[in-house]
Amino acid sequence: MDRFGLFGKLMAKEGHGEQLAAILLEASHAMKEVTGCELYVVSAAENEPDAVMVYEVWINQEAHQASLKLEATQNLIKQAKPIIAGMERISTLKPIGGKGL
Repeated sequence: MDRFGLFGKLMAKEGHGEQLAAILLEASHAMKEVTGCELYVVSAAENEPDAVMVYEVWINQEAHQASLKLEATQNLIKQAKPIIAGMERISTLKPIGGKGL
């Protein structure tokens, strides 16, 4: 079974970076209950106050897709949508191991 990783960048509307980060941190706490999620890390970009980076590792791509249908995930998406100016999937990855995995 191949792990599935995502590295993404979400841009908040001007002045809403901290609010978006808080919503994504809430998502990270919800992922603790999701069996297929191995890692969900939220980071602020030092040089872009309205950018939030997310690094995720899943047991497989199907587990990630299933998580998007969860009620908790859908509620967080609804909260975040009004303040999101853009999203970029920087890379999909095939995590092979390391500290934390």
